[in-house]
Amino acid sequence: MRLRHIPGAEEQIGESPYVIQEPREYRGRWAELFGNGNPVRIEVGMGKGRFLMELAAANPGINYVGIEMYSTVLLKAIRKRENLNLPNLWFLRVDARTLADIFGPEEVDRIYLNFSDPWPKDRHAKRRLTSPEFLAVYHKILKYDGVLEFKTDNRELFDYSLESVPAAGWRIQMYTFDLHHSPYAEGNVMTEYEMKFSAEGKPVCKLVADRAKPEESSRTPE
Repeated sequence: MRLRHIPGAEEQIGESPYVIQEPREYRGRWAELFGNGNPVRIEVGMGKGRFLMELAAANPGINYVGIEMYSTVLLKAIRKRENLNLPNLWFLRVDARTLADIFGPEEVDRIYLNFSDPWPKDRHAKRRLTSPEFLAVYHKILKYDGVLEFKTDNRELFDYSLESVPAAGWRIQMYTFDLHHSPYAEGNVMTEYEMKFSAEGKPVCKLVADRAKPEESSRTPE
């Protein structure tokens, strides 16, 4: 889907007090930026930001960083953020492939991937956010007891992820093909897309994974 460009979006993002303009300067120093040692959790491809803003408001003792590479989408999130008092939330406009240059080893407590672009063609598989290439990046920044949470309405992408995640040396703690009708629905925070899909009756898939020794690899369906 082609996004309609908002004139001046890049300039507005560059002037926004809610966007870290030079994030590489804070590699290994995010606690210093937030002014505390609270856990740091990131959403890769945050869209308009509803999910992360709701989490930040409900959990002031956790620090959040929203990552979005598309200026038009990020600007919409910034405009929402302007009406909220969320000192535990920052935004970045970067490509997720550079995250290891922005966060130090074990600096991130949790990674959220919500309704990522499925990149359905095989030749674009490396662009999927659950591809081995991206999982290798997450491996560099996530704490050893941290987790990766992934939600999607795209069954083909989910099936791909059920194979790619353990193949990359991660353990799938849980997964479900219908989140909203599973025990894991309790406490679930929905994104804009998720609200739309839920209203249409479309099932949402979810998995939670961590890094584990090969002998610990397992999956528990629901």
